[in-house]
Amino acid sequence: MSKVVAIDDEPFILMMIERKLKMGGIEVIALRESKDALRTIREEKPDLIILDWMMPHVTGIDLCRTLKADAELRDIPVFLLTGKGQDADLELALQCGATMYITKPFSPKELLENVRRTIRSG
Repeated sequence: MSKVVAIDDEPFILMMIERKLKMGGIEVIALRESKDALRTIREEKPDLIILDWMMPHVTGIDLCRTLKADAELRDIPVFLLTGKGQDADLELALQCGATMYITKPFSPKELLENVRRTIRSG
């Protein structure tokens, strides 16, 4: 079974992600805070990570940079979720190593399809 770590400080969004992915047969480790996420990611070795960009403590973009700089974790695909929709934000997300940039609101069905496709191709 594929495993995804999803990190978002908005409970409703996190619950929606978790519910849709679990219905799709994917194990989900849901975290509401980013500050301890790195430890969880190291322990769980997920197939994919979904990060909210705007979080307290450690932003999704900073966590993405940290993951991509780590030899053990850099190959894990990262999806960045954000309410930011400017071209400069997309460029920054891709520069930090994000596999996919998804603006809120988003389709849970499309998210599941993109997660499956990315895991299969990896």
